[in-house]
Amino acid sequence: MAQGILKSALLGLGLIVSALPGAAWAHGPTRQKVTETIEINAPADKVWAVIGNFQDMSWHPAVKATTGEGGNTPDVAKRHLDLGGGASLDEELYKYDAEKHSYSYRIPTVDVKVLPVNNYSSTLDVVPSDDGKTSTVEWHGAFYRGYPNNDPPPDLSDEAAIKAVTGVYKAGLDALKKKIESSN
Repeated sequence: MAQGILKSALLGLGLIVSALPGAAWAHGPTRQKVTETIEINAPADKVWAVIGNFQDMSWHPAVKATTGEGGNTPDVAKRHLDLGGGASLDEELYKYDAEKHSYSYRIPTVDVKVLPVNNYSSTLDVVPSDDGKTSTVEWHGAFYRGYPNNDPPPDLSDEAAIKAVTGVYKAGLDALKKKIESSN
């Protein structure tokens, strides 16, 4: 009799589990990551002199104006990026290391019409070459897509988020390289 009850219980459990395969595997968005790098024909200190001030992002072609407060002090510094046409982003600095030529920032609240992401954080690093004559700038970020639930619309999908962030990084790094190398 105990064996019959156990069999019935296992059969019932099997029916419940098999009826919920979508629920068992369904999940929301996963954290996405993007890394872009560029080699610049200039020493790291020269590159850092252009990008090292968190309050100045004039080197990026999408940024029409930058205003801010708090200098380069982590957890105090904030900047407002005017992207033109009424679009803007507000960012906060949370790590800054001038000696290592690195800073990290986040966007606390993102307008997904401007950038189709959520929970965005990013780091810019300038790495000198072994001979010190050139440097590599690495810009990497992590974020979730703009739509927090399952079945996102195409403009708020993982692919849209990755494409947008990649575009921001590539445009910025290409403009930075051109600006620095043309002043050599």
